[in-house]
Parts: sequence; structure tokens; C-alpha cells
Amino acid sequence: MKTILNLSCIFWLSLTMIATSQDIPNPAIDYRGFLEDAAKVEKERAQKRISEADFMRMAADPSTIVFDARSRAKYELLHIRGAKHLSLPDITAAELEKAIPTKATRVLIYCNNNFRNEPAAFPTKIARASLNIYTFNTLYSYGYTNVYQLGPLIDIKTSKLPFEGLTAAIQPNAVSQTHYR
Repeated sequence: MKTILNLSCIFWLSLTMIATSQDIPNPAIDYRGFLEDAAKVEKERAQKRISEADFMRMAADPSTIVFDARSRAKYELLHIRGAKHLSLPDITAAELEKAIPTKATRVLIYCNNNFRNEPAAFPTKIARASLNIYTFNTLYSYGYTNVYQLGPLIDIKTSKLPFEGLTAAIQPNAVSQTHYR
């Protein structure tokens, strides 16, 4: 309840600041819409954070997409095996249509802040700037509402998730070789 109240205060304060700031029109940028979507998605996102075991179980379904929105360089270093990549800055409606079959497709997301002990591939961001937050909100804004987020912080050395990439080839003992597909 406190979180919702805090978000509401931030939302209304932001609207006040927008209304009192110099009006520089740009129909391609909608900060109010961003804040509205973030407020709507908060409760849904909290209910769709899943465990490593549930992530693996859901990823085993061939109609599910594992989605990685990190940079191309970080993805190439190490990613969950089979993950589709589309860097957050490159997300557009057209690119999402190529990566995700339908807006009803189940999508599993993860980010840097889900893994520790692999700082080259998964550098930790400050918690409020976690890529999962932006990715979840962005997918929601584009109409993808069947999205689940890996919830825990997992030690890469003990994870049961299968990884692939340059780091996996260089340090095969640093990542799990478990297969789920």
C-alpha cells in the first residue's frame, strides 16, 4: 500500500512538474503515458516475478520466448541458452513483431540484476535502474501482457539455467550445462 501511495505521489508530482515546465511539443515522446503505464503495470509485474525453477519449467514450453534486452555485447558474452535478443534501445513495434510471434505469447525476461559472479556479462545496475523494470514496462506499453520476470538474484556458478556465449566457451565450469529445450 505504501508503494502504491508513493508511486501515486510521484506520478502526480511529475504531472505537476510537466504542466508547469516549458511546453516543448513532441508527439513522439509521452512522459505522462510512460508514468501511467508504469503505475498500471506495478501490481501485475509483482505477481509475475518467478523463481528459477518456474522460469526453467516455463521456458521448456516451445511456444514460450525467453527474451534478453541487454546490449548485443553483453548478450554475446553470456546469455540463457535459446534466448532471443533485442537490445532495449532497438525495441520498436516492428522489431518486437519479428522476435515475438504474438502479443499473447508468453515471454520470460531476465537482466543483469538477476545474476552475480559474472560482472563482465551481467554487470549490476542500481536496483531502481534494473533492466527488468524497463523491459517489463516497455513490453507492456507495446501490448505484450503475458510477460514473466525472473525474480531472484542467482549466483551464476550455481544456477541451474543453461547458458551459452563467449564466456561459456572460455569458462565452461563457470556456468551450468543443464538443458531444458
